[in-house]
Amino acid sequence: MSQNPFDAKKTLNSSKGSFTYWSLTALQEAGFKIDQLPFSIRILLENALRNYDDFAITKEHIETLANWSPEPSDKDIPFKPARVLMQDFTGVPAVVDIASLRAEAVRKGKDPKKINPLIPVDLVIDHSVQVDYFGTNYSYQKNVDVEYERNGERYQFLKWAQKAFDNFSVVPPGMGICHQVNLEYLAQGVIARDGNVFPDTLVGTDSHTPMVNGIGVVAWGVGGIEAEAAILGQPIYFIMPEVVGLKLTGKLPLGTTATDMVLTITQLLRQHGVVGKFVEVFGSGLDHLTVPDRATISNMSPEFGCTVTYFPIDDRTLDYMDKTNRAKDQIQLVEDYTKANMLWRADEDKIKYSSVVELDLSTVEPTVSGPKRPQDKILVREFKQKFGELLEEVHGRAYIPIDKRDEGRWYAEGGSQPSDREGSNVAEVEYETKVKNGLKTVVVKLHNEKFALHDGSIVIAAITSCTNTSNPSVMIGAGLVARKARERGLDVKPWVKTSLAPGSKVVTDYLETAGLLDDLEALRFHVVGYGCTSCIGNSGPLPRHIAKAVEENDLVVSSVLSGNRNFEARVHPQVKMNYLMSPMLVVAYALAGRVDVDLNEEPLGYDPNLEPVYLKDIWPSNDEIFEVMSKVLSPADFEKSYGEIFEGNEQWKKLEAPKDEIYQWSDQSTYIKEAPFFEGLSENVLEPNDILEAKVLLKLGDSITTDHISPAGSFAEHSPAGQYLVSRGVEKKDFNSYGSRRGNDEVMVRGTFANVRIKNQLATKEGGYTIHVPSGNEMSVYDAAIKYREANTPLIVLAGKEYGSGSSRDWAAKGTNLLGIKAVLAESYERIHRSNLVGMGVLPLQYMPEDTADSLGLTGKESFSIKGISEGLSPLKKLVVEANLNDERSTSFEVICRLDSAIEIEYFKNGGILHYVLRDFLKK
Repeated sequence: MSQNPFDAKKTLNSSKGSFTYWSLTALQEAGFKIDQLPFSIRILLENALRNYDDFAITKEHIETLANWSPEPSDKDIPFKPARVLMQDFTGVPAVVDIASLRAEAVRKGKDPKKINPLIPVDLVIDHSVQVDYFGTNYSYQKNVDVEYERNGERYQFLKWAQKAFDNFSVVPPGMGICHQVNLEYLAQGVIARDGNVFPDTLVGTDSHTPMVNGIGVVAWGVGGIEAEAAILGQPIYFIMPEVVGLKLTGKLPLGTTATDMVLTITQLLRQHGVVGKFVEVFGSGLDHLTVPDRATISNMSPEFGCTVTYFPIDDRTLDYMDKTNRAKDQIQLVEDYTKANMLWRADEDKIKYSSVVELDLSTVEPTVSGPKRPQDKILVREFKQKFGELLEEVHGRAYIPIDKRDEGRWYAEGGSQPSDREGSNVAEVEYETKVKNGLKTVVVKLHNEKFALHDGSIVIAAITSCTNTSNPSVMIGAGLVARKARERGLDVKPWVKTSLAPGSKVVTDYLETAGLLDDLEALRFHVVGYGCTSCIGNSGPLPRHIAKAVEENDLVVSSVLSGNRNFEARVHPQVKMNYLMSPMLVVAYALAGRVDVDLNEEPLGYDPNLEPVYLKDIWPSNDEIFEVMSKVLSPADFEKSYGEIFEGNEQWKKLEAPKDEIYQWSDQSTYIKEAPFFEGLSENVLEPNDILEAKVLLKLGDSITTDHISPAGSFAEHSPAGQYLVSRGVEKKDFNSYGSRRGNDEVMVRGTFANVRIKNQLATKEGGYTIHVPSGNEMSVYDAAIKYREANTPLIVLAGKEYGSGSSRDWAAKGTNLLGIKAVLAESYERIHRSNLVGMGVLPLQYMPEDTADSLGLTGKESFSIKGISEGLSPLKKLVVEANLNDERSTSFEVICRLDSAIEIEYFKNGGILHYVLRDFLKK
């Protein structure tokens, strides 16, 4: 059959040359109503049209997309991204998997070079820097030194991969956050390759990959498992998405920021329901939003639950490309191609959406979000009252406003911050605890400073995350807040751990040029590194005197951060209430030192003359912000930073890496270990059987995130992962984090379901514990799984709504598989995690709409048999579950098998997507 079934191959002449392209206009002329399709669907259509081979991508796929309608569809469609983006936490295990595939290919007598990325892969090392040092001009260098000390072996492995694999590049540590680097440098709008021109598209192994939707690039986050399959040439299949139109009108009022806007949108779209859907933004409000404003919205797509939040390419896009130093002929190519191929933002009134949500931007107010979900919006004017309600509701404590407490107030009397490093010589600390109506206040005296810590005290204030550090308006705004506070003699409270972690070095350059870096540093917001830091749990330890006061007195302390995630125990295990906000508000709240303050009515603090200073006194006007922006933002900054992006610092340059085609695994390594999934893989696929007499490992509630399932942060010596490392001779100070250990399955399986805040309804205590049902003994989830494995007992998990929300964390599925869990039964799933479970051969089951574990009377102590698998599987087939409790009580009910497409059934039957790819390779 012709590879051009719709006669859509055309020629585009541009200043960059002549290129072949696949014309959507040709489909419009053939009778398809392309001008009524959302722009994001048009890009998927072009992708299928261009990659048509009548095998993996068929004419039916093209027609399905060309005939997209607003109504839900159960048809699956293919997508072959132009490139893949990775960060190191998810990238290391992905590279381990591909290296393991090579190793198995060699064992089976095949050429290892054939296991190679088939499309470009960019891996940005941005998730490993931790805030060990802060508040000093040496913080950055010492954090970098510790980062290399901890992660040298991982970095050697990645440097090996850069040499061993084609199409694989590594951005060294200290250059920026992958999504900001993608937005400012990697994304090209359209790609010219091999004489063809087509839209720039990608998938990324981080859930915030959609950030680049803000510059007109269709991209979304996938698990490392799906990304690996894409790298090895497999299309990604998914159900045809509904597209929700987000109509923006008006413009933001004075005193509000893009962060306030995105937190408002997060709640709005969560309430509307966009999980698994596309969102596309239109309306006159777009004309008042810069690309960084748009990217701030797109970045938080996983917080809404949608797959993408797409902004079509327009004049604002081209202007941003010019300001960020894209080549002139590339910008012209973007304009020529998108206008020629119906991908330029125009004729919005013709487009049909599945539903429309409207927001008048002029109604946005200053906003924060928390204490444990990004969609939990709180207006700043209501924050103090809401904190008190949450303290009582969530933590069972009576709230007393600070001005009504007996002990009065203590402020710093000078002195310096003690070191929080292990083994440092810290002077004796005095503590005095006062209790009134159950509310604790701890008076801390250290050296010559004395202050009070209480519920609501802010112990972490972090300007972090690509969500906001990519937006010059809020970063310059934060610098101006710091300047005005400094001019009024205010300082950050001494119990606040401050940090500034820009998403690229460009940010530091323009802050320095504006003189605002000095102002931020005067308030101890020194640069601590270029990476995700607090947003992913790399906050580092609290100063020891603060940590001790919190731990021994069970204080409910807070963090404030300009990030996108604030799930339980994510930012820091000792911090129970975490709030997202703009960088400008992060500075303001750090000055106040507590969240239980009404910034509209109460002073942030007092100047040296004891005059009160209010937020309005130090808040810059929009004109002030834009005046600074116009003076300091320059394409030359982007040329300077990105001209040397792949070079790295001296430590990276000196790092020795192996040169073998096959990675030589070391039994001594506790970081990098061959993946256990492929060794000895049979070349034949066995038909799956029913799951019989399974036990429940965990019974969980709603909103269980991938952080609950596979935490990324630090872990204790007494945890199963800690005990494993100790047994291998690793000292506690060298544990690093779960995220950094993702190249070692022995650590990661022991960390699965080990989040210190996870609430397993089978256990009597919080954390990674369960009841081993046959014995009735309570133990760690890992120890129970081993006991079940020894008895050849299959396992399942029971869960509520939104199971697996949060980061696109492949180890949440890999660890589930390695624990012996054969199926998960939940009320609903977040898109990425459901796909990852399938990708690891774990069966995702969903209750019928009227059923829940509680309505069915399931305690979690039953034996479960899942029947109908062995008879053959079809997409969304209904299976029967039988639950028996010691022959005393039994119940039978139907569930939906969430294998959503024929290809997912094949992945499941093979034991996972990479098993499928390897078998396909071995056959060929």
